[in-house]
Amino acid sequence: MTGFGERLQAAVARHGRLCVGIDPHTELLEAWGLDATGAGAREFGLRVVEAAAGRVAVVKPQVAFFERHGAAGFAALEDVLHAAREAGLLVLVDAKRGDIGSTMQAYAEAWFTPGSPLEADALTVSPYLGVETLAPTAQLAARHGKGLFVLSATSNPEGAAVQQATAPSGAPLAADIAAQVREWDAAATGWHAFGVVVGATVERARFGLTDELLQDVPVLAPGFGAQGARLGDLSRLFGALAPNVLASASRSILSAGPAGLAEAIDNHVSELEA
Repeated sequence: MTGFGERLQAAVARHGRLCVGIDPHTELLEAWGLDATGAGAREFGLRVVEAAAGRVAVVKPQVAFFERHGAAGFAALEDVLHAAREAGLLVLVDAKRGDIGSTMQAYAEAWFTPGSPLEADALTVSPYLGVETLAPTAQLAARHGKGLFVLSATSNPEGAAVQQATAPSGAPLAADIAAQVREWDAAATGWHAFGVVVGATVERARFGLTDELLQDVPVLAPGFGAQGARLGDLSRLFGALAPNVLASASRSILSAGPAGLAEAIDNHVSELEA
C-alpha cells in the first residue's frame, strides 16, 4: 500500500501545489444560480470537481457548508467526495475535528475506512485538546494510507495568542505541535503522511516553525487569494519549504462562476508555478 505522503508528493509533481477549496457559501450558490440547499451544494461541488480534475492535485471540501443542510447536505458531500476520488483527485476534507481519543477514533473510521460513504484521502484536525488525543486517528490513517493536516499556526489573527504560547517543552505551542506530528512519521524517506496547517499570512518565526522542523512535512497554507496572500509570493513566504506547501485558494477561484472555473484554476496554477 502506498502511503499518503508518497501519493501526495507524486500528485503535486504532476499537477502542482494548488489546492482548490470547495466551499458552497450561500452567496456563491446564489451567484451561480443555485439554491442554498443540499441539492445546490451537490451541484456546486460536482462542477468544481469537473473543472479541477486533471488541473490540480488536491481539492478541499469544507464540511460545514454541506452539513448545514442536514442529511441532504451529507448526501451531497458523499457524492462530491466520491466523484473527486473517481476523477483522480486527492480529497482533503476540511473538518477540523478535535476531541478525546475514543471520539477521534469514530471520526477516523468515518473519514478513513475504505468504502465508507465519507471516505477521503486526508483530514484537517485540531490538536487543542492535546496532540495525544489524535493518536488513534493517526494510527488508523496510517493503516489505510491516509493523511492528516494538524492545525499549527492558522491564518486567523485570533489564533496567535494560543499558538504562540509557551508549551511545556519551552517552544511555542505551534512548534511543539509540529514536532510531535513530525514524530508520527519519523521513518519516512520522502514526504511525511502527516502535515500541518500554517497560514500564508503568519510570520513563521514567531511560531517557532523553522525550515528544519518542517523539512519533508507537507504544509497546507490557507490565506491565499481572498485572504490577502499572493500565490506568486509563495517562495518568498515559505523559502526552502515552498516545494512541499499546498497553497489553498477558494473564493478567488469559485467567484469566477461555473463557466469561468477552469480558466480561474489555470490562472492560479500559472501564478503559483511561475
